[in-house]
Amino acid sequence: MDIMLFHSTYGVRPAVLAAAERLRDAGHRVWTPDLFDGRVYDSVEEGRVYKDEVGVDELLKRAIVAAAPHSERGLVYAGFSLGAAIAQNLALGDEKARGLLLLHGTSDIAENARAEDLPVQLHVADPDPFEPDDWLTAWYLRMGRTGADVEVHRYAGAGHLYTDPDLPDWDEEAAGRTWRVALGFLETLGEAEGTV
Repeated sequence: MDIMLFHSTYGVRPAVLAAAERLRDAGHRVWTPDLFDGRVYDSVEEGRVYKDEVGVDELLKRAIVAAAPHSERGLVYAGFSLGAAIAQNLALGDEKARGLLLLHGTSDIAENARAEDLPVQLHVADPDPFEPDDWLTAWYLRMGRTGADVEVHRYAGAGHLYTDPDLPDWDEEAAGRTWRVALGFLETLGEAEGTV
């Protein structure tokens, strides 16, 4: 599979590059566009300041430009937290999208959005201060109305960005389970496409 993997508000941290290598080792082609122009932050607050300065619309434009050269064959869009929200927006706007892998984040969904049979997998902490229960319930229902095929995996006691070993949120067990399930999801997509 061809995978466009977007970073979180922290920027392209080592965990993002390690995730890309994990996916490549499983046989996928992966791109990790830097939407923050090389900036990497030590806190969510610092990253949010830059995100707000640039604006979400500009970040989406940068993501679209990064994905466009690779989208002809159909991409799996994936991302961490803010990157997951960006990935979701791109996948719902791309008729050729092969799948959507969301790690630690979601985004709002337009009422008229359509994603017939798009495979979607979300991995999120339980509870997650950035993805509260009411929001996730509404998100799940709205995503289902788009026609997407949605799976949600929740990890009790994990921190928000629990797949990053360099952050306080790190949860080794939850991260291991997440990657096993996510790699299985991607393998299934590849089998459906006939590329595995």
